[in-house]
Amino acid sequence: MEKTDFFKVEVAYARDDVQVILPVEVETNATVQQAIERSGILERFPEIDLSSNKVGIFGRLTKLTETLRARDRVEIYRPLIADPKAVRQQRAAEGKRMKKGGGDVEDG
Repeated sequence: MEKTDFFKVEVAYARDDVQVILPVEVETNATVQQAIERSGILERFPEIDLSSNKVGIFGRLTKLTETLRARDRVEIYRPLIADPKAVRQQRAAEGKRMKKGGGDVEDG
C-alpha cells in the first residue's frame, strides 16, 4: 500500500465586508482547484465562479491546474470595479495631481 503525503496550504478570498484565509490540508501534487474545492470556500461564497474569477499563488496569477507546494497561499480574485489605467488617464485629462498611494493632492 502506497503512503500518501499531505501538506498545508491556505485559500484566501476577500470582499468589501469580509476577508477569509482558510487553512487546508491537501495531498502531494494537489492543484489550485483541488485546494479551493477542499477548503469549502465555494459553499461559503456562492458568488465565486472559478470559470471567471482569476486565481493566484502569493499574488502571482496562475491556472487552476497549477500544482501546489507546502505553505502556498491560493488567492481568489474578484473582478476589478474600475480599470486602474483608465482612472489614471481620466485624472491626467482633468489635470489632477496625485500623491503616492493614489489619493488626490490637496491644495493649500
